[in-house]
Amino acid sequence: MKKRILTALLGICLGTLHLQNARAQTQPSSTTPASGTTAPVAAEPTVIGLPSAGSPISGLPGVDTTITDSTRRQAVSAAPASMSTGTTALPMSTTGAPATVGTPTGTMSTTGLPPATPASPGFGNGQPQQAPPTQGVAGPEDVPRGNGRVSGIVLDSLTKQPVEFASVALVNIATNRPIDGAVCDAQGKFTMTRVASGTFRLLVSFVGYRNQIVPRVVVEARGADVNLGSISLAPEVRNLKEVVVTGQAAIVEEKVDRLVYNAERDLTSKGGDATDIMRKVPLLTVDLDGNVSLRGSSNVRVLINNKPSTIVASSVADALKQIPADMIKSVEVITSPSAKYDAEGSAGIINIITKKNNLQGFTLNLDSGVGNRGANLGLQGNLRTGKMGFSLNGFGRANYNVRGSFENRQRTGNVSTTQTANTLNQGLFGQYQLGWDYDINKTTALTASVRYGARNQMNFQNNLTTISSNVLSNSVIGTGVRDVDVKDLSGTVDVNLDFTKTYKPQQELSILTLFSQNNRTNNFVANILDPATSQSILSRERNDNTSRNQESTFQVDYQTPLKTNQLLEMGGKGILRQVRSDYAYLIASGENGAYSNNPNRQPNGLDYDQDVVAGYISYTMTTLSKYTLKIGTRYEHTAINARLRTTTGEDALLNRRLDSIPNYSNLVPSINISKALKSGKTIKLAYNRRLQRPGIQFLNPNVNAANPLNIVVGNPSLSPELTDNVEFSTSTNIKSVYLNISLFSRFTNNSIESVRDTLNQNFGDVTNPVYQQVLRTTYANIGQQNSYGINLFGNATLFSKLQLGGGGDVYYSTLTNNSPNLALRASNSGFVVSGRLFASLQLKNNWGVQANMFARGRQILLQGYQGGFMFYSFGVRHEFDEKRGSFGIAGENIFNHPFTQRSESSSVVFSQESIQNLFNAGIRATFSYRFGKLSFDGGNRRKRSVNNDDVKDGGGGDNGGQQQPAATPATTTPAGGGGRRPR
Repeated sequence: MKKRILTALLGICLGTLHLQNARAQTQPSSTTPASGTTAPVAAEPTVIGLPSAGSPISGLPGVDTTITDSTRRQAVSAAPASMSTGTTALPMSTTGAPATVGTPTGTMSTTGLPPATPASPGFGNGQPQQAPPTQGVAGPEDVPRGNGRVSGIVLDSLTKQPVEFASVALVNIATNRPIDGAVCDAQGKFTMTRVASGTFRLLVSFVGYRNQIVPRVVVEARGADVNLGSISLAPEVRNLKEVVVTGQAAIVEEKVDRLVYNAERDLTSKGGDATDIMRKVPLLTVDLDGNVSLRGSSNVRVLINNKPSTIVASSVADALKQIPADMIKSVEVITSPSAKYDAEGSAGIINIITKKNNLQGFTLNLDSGVGNRGANLGLQGNLRTGKMGFSLNGFGRANYNVRGSFENRQRTGNVSTTQTANTLNQGLFGQYQLGWDYDINKTTALTASVRYGARNQMNFQNNLTTISSNVLSNSVIGTGVRDVDVKDLSGTVDVNLDFTKTYKPQQELSILTLFSQNNRTNNFVANILDPATSQSILSRERNDNTSRNQESTFQVDYQTPLKTNQLLEMGGKGILRQVRSDYAYLIASGENGAYSNNPNRQPNGLDYDQDVVAGYISYTMTTLSKYTLKIGTRYEHTAINARLRTTTGEDALLNRRLDSIPNYSNLVPSINISKALKSGKTIKLAYNRRLQRPGIQFLNPNVNAANPLNIVVGNPSLSPELTDNVEFSTSTNIKSVYLNISLFSRFTNNSIESVRDTLNQNFGDVTNPVYQQVLRTTYANIGQQNSYGINLFGNATLFSKLQLGGGGDVYYSTLTNNSPNLALRASNSGFVVSGRLFASLQLKNNWGVQANMFARGRQILLQGYQGGFMFYSFGVRHEFDEKRGSFGIAGENIFNHPFTQRSESSSVVFSQESIQNLFNAGIRATFSYRFGKLSFDGGNRRKRSVNNDDVKDGGGGDNGGQQQPAATPATTTPAGGGGRRPR
């Protein structure tokens, strides 16, 4: 439809320009009748893009290329050659007056264009139209009429598709003048009736095609029906001079309900992954481990093209490493989701939009990069022909040489302990997807895809040395040295099939389905070394944790306009989630001894089923005074069935607690009000309630003891937390500067918080252990967290080539808990400040330079704080071969040797200080190239997909089990990253 409208408008523009040119060269006639009164003369109605009846045709062999003024008998210069590309311009009538479009001259509108009438070709019902008969004086010769009929169909010679709006003219061979004409309909068909008998020539033309001539068309007798069949038009290729358009699209945009970061304009992230993109998005913060938070809260849901995945739901940090930055088109931050979205994700939703290809033809994109800390290779193939499209994408990334170190100092009672270790992280990540879409017709579409994601992450702690002392006697009471090898292997499969039916604008029905499954192996092996030599292996310890997480979703959405300014949306959704987690604890003596079960920790398994049924209704209204109101509510019912497979010892008590987990229901309202003011200013006010279900990482009762003095264990008895969000924002444009300011408050009750206490734990040689107090981190619904803050960001384009942007976030956070246990009771409060800067410069010859920086102050935690950090990067890129290819170089944190982060936590029973060093300076070179040839496809339509944005996710490990930590657990997020979706 877009192509048809553009074509029709182009025909009108060409005709209008030609009309104005002819007016400038033609003087009005001074001849009048003898009576002295002006005789009205009717002009021959003329079809846009066709010559008027009786006018000569340019482009035909031996045909006069001048237009004759029939009243003055003088030659008038033809239109410039540049205006006759592929079609015949709108001519003058034979009276010297401008030719009209299906109406007599006397009905010309004041705009210089005739009013559209049902008889106008191309503006009626879309069927082929015949030029109306002559009225009054037709010109130098009257056109004879008959009952003959000439018809045919015009096709593209390459694609064999109909050429809509092609112009067809029937020319008298004897006079080389047109006697009739028509415009092709949507099927490329044309018909001319009332054709007199005779021999004619047929001229077919259209913008972007070479003119086609049928040299001999014979209409033998009155009433004859001549079908010319298919007529092929060959595309016309012309080399045009280069046109340089200087300017840049804004890298940050604000829409009615979201903020959009246009990542495809980010040069410094090329060759990186989604984590590099997220660090530059306003309102978001990404810490050193890759965990994402929105306005200070990690309770966010991350979607890919509006779709959930166990690969994301289980571990945001790891999932982001599997998504190449080169494939990301934009990132949407939705801080106040409507009732249509799942109720989970108390801070908001992050939607990653990947680049799509809706063009006809075949393409193959190659993206590659190599650096001192990683390398990547990606291939993306797309094939689209007619109504069907296919895509096959593959991406692989290797991380290596990611080194660091840490030091922990903690005290429990009279025992002070110091731990140090060097760390090395390595990983292989991959993502592969096969996509298919089919347009059944103009209003109905099917889409399907299969995606597989793989992650093989290896973390090594070398010479993890632990020294414990009695602070009263100042004597060493224990020493231990171990090497820890953590393997976190994961594979995820997503399969979706979606159906969309559009009845009319804004009236749409969609049926969406999704099946997702993640299989994961999360093990660690610790070699306990002789403290004297740090060489010989005294014993070994192993923790195996395998899991399978599965999710099935069925969703129906319907929307319809009530009036021109009102929209009603409603729908329902069902989600079936199952998680199976098995864990075992094994010990062995010496370097080669056989493993056996640890008598202090028995193997066990957790089955956790969570079924969610939801329905929503949403209403949107826009008023004449430029107010927009969107209100809605969503109801969700959650049923839980959790059980342990072994119920001995401490697990028996835990199993009884699992049996007592109740089902629950929630009603979550939302309201958004916006007002458009003068000069591009807008104001918005929003309220919504969100809930946050605990993910599997918070629930998993597996005891993670990779660091024996800092163990982590989940709590399967957790219930969801509830959050109320209020936001007020305003934005304005001041010349070339865009500014946005927002105030927000967030109130969370029943908050899921990490809490630490102490317990006696074996330490050192597992076959001959020494018991001492260690720190245990678990989770409980004992918190209340309130935040009040302001966000400011803006961008400006200077001199059409330089774009500057930046902003800052400041919020005050208070955290308290109401635990009856004095050892767990805590409170904390304070300000958190962060800021970012961005600069991009477009140079000549397709060169570009870009730089970014982000910094955050210390983060307030319930039992302490996490230290601040900073990232910065710069990049240079050059595009070549008509922007098909590019190469560049990018660097990040190149002056960090190393970067150091300090964190502290404490309570009445312990204190801990940790120092983490990261050698994260990096530089990489990138190369990309696009193969293939494309043509425009006007059949692109909005596709819907499943959105499961509903589970609390701390962002580091993977679903089904806690990721073994590579360093110290010094934050409130679960070890290795926090919450996971129970699937």
